[in-house]
Amino acid sequence: MDTSEKPNPGQPHAMPAKTVKDLDPDDQPRERAIRHGCGQLPTADLWALILRTGIPGKPVTELCRDIMRENCGLIHNLERRDRRELLKIKGLGITKVIQIEAVLELMRRYSAEVPGERPIIRSSEDIDSLMRPRIANLPHEEIWIVLLNRQNSVLSIRKISSGSAVATVFDIKSIIRHAILESAEGMILCHNHPSGNLTPSREDDLITAKCKLACETMEIRMLDHLIISLQGKYSYNDMGRL
Repeated sequence: MDTSEKPNPGQPHAMPAKTVKDLDPDDQPRERAIRHGCGQLPTADLWALILRTGIPGKPVTELCRDIMRENCGLIHNLERRDRRELLKIKGLGITKVIQIEAVLELMRRYSAEVPGERPIIRSSEDIDSLMRPRIANLPHEEIWIVLLNRQNSVLSIRKISSGSAVATVFDIKSIIRHAILESAEGMILCHNHPSGNLTPSREDDLITAKCKLACETMEIRMLDHLIISLQGKYSYNDMGRL
């Protein structure tokens, strides 16, 4: 139950949560979207269309403006908040937080989609373009693999693990299992550094060496290990370290 979105039953005089229908028609995001299109609405009003209800004494439009103000008006900043941080924002219960997370996940998936034929990996820039929308702005570390066929076309992209802001678990068995199931000829390892620091750690070097050895044993080409952050990328292959 999303208790933060409902008045306390023990407070009989508490104001009911306002919805967009309680606003003047000219201030209702839905009516403005119908007349002018969603492209004409500010970001806060787009969130209001999704969250729909406010809290006692505060309509949803005002709640969403507060949310954006707390994130300097940037969806980019909102995306970096984890669930615990979102729940600390007054007026956001678990239901609304999940709605926000769902929209942000749809945005990431849309940005990462490559329409048409399977993309071909020719350089670290191609890998970066493929993976940056998925992991560059995450507040925690994730390890992913890009599996390729003989022509270096992408067969699939798989998340292997998700961890904290500074580390995640590396599972070589899971990587090799996915590669075998997909009949992959090549593989690229990718992970992000939420801190923005692109310098590989000793653990990153060990992971690279371990993964390369396992791939060689299974006759799978390991093309690269890319570290990605908002500040850029680090390619083991480009640096001659693979």
